[in-house]
Amino acid sequence: MEWRKGYLDLVLVPLGLLFHIAYNLWLIHKVRSQPLHTIIGINSAGRRLWVQAIIKDNEKKNILAVQTIRNTIMGSTLMATTSIVLCSGLAAVLSSTYSVKRPLYDSVFGAHGDFVVALKYVVLLLVFLFAFLCHSLSIRFVNQANFLINVPPAAAAASSAASIITADYVADLLEKGFALNTVGNRLFYAALPLLLWIFGPVLVVFSSLTMVLILYNLDVVCEEGKGNSWKKKRNNNENEMEECSV
Repeated sequence: MEWRKGYLDLVLVPLGLLFHIAYNLWLIHKVRSQPLHTIIGINSAGRRLWVQAIIKDNEKKNILAVQTIRNTIMGSTLMATTSIVLCSGLAAVLSSTYSVKRPLYDSVFGAHGDFVVALKYVVLLLVFLFAFLCHSLSIRFVNQANFLINVPPAAAAASSAASIITADYVADLLEKGFALNTVGNRLFYAALPLLLWIFGPVLVVFSSLTMVLILYNLDVVCEEGKGNSWKKKRNNNENEMEECSV
């Protein structure tokens, strides 16, 4: 009987995760093939142009660069702290003997065995741990970019690292940091439907589908209703910004 109850978990939970995986794989392909059709690609191109502008006029914009990158580090620090706090809470639940480890049996579909209950918390713990790891690595790369973006051109030219510490190198460091930050955020978003798994696998599918639809509206640039002039302008600028895109 326990195996029959577990059919819903066996089918619906992987299906909900498949929605997230398929969407993110499609988004990666979209960013690589048509970067200016996505918010991620447009922001990436804008950051590269921003780095070049900061380095070109570093004496006047060095404080602006530090403050801007500091805000990015604070955002990654907040997400990393939230992830590790949730990991600590889940670890406390796993090590406790209270009935909070079990879902409400009368109102939850799916399996209710001790193994399934433990599996739910362990999967959530791993997802939040990987999110914490990605945000921590993101802080590392952004910190390095924060140092190098303010290196005076004269000082760089006087050292043997002049051929390495360039605007493209600093932009690459910054893009790695933002890429890791994006991965950490996506893991965090995927953990929200898994959190509802505690109350049954049915909620996982509906919440995953809703999350994918929300992310699609936030990630993809909508062209309908903007007029042909906007499309023409975008196409004219696409070749100029393509080299700065991911």
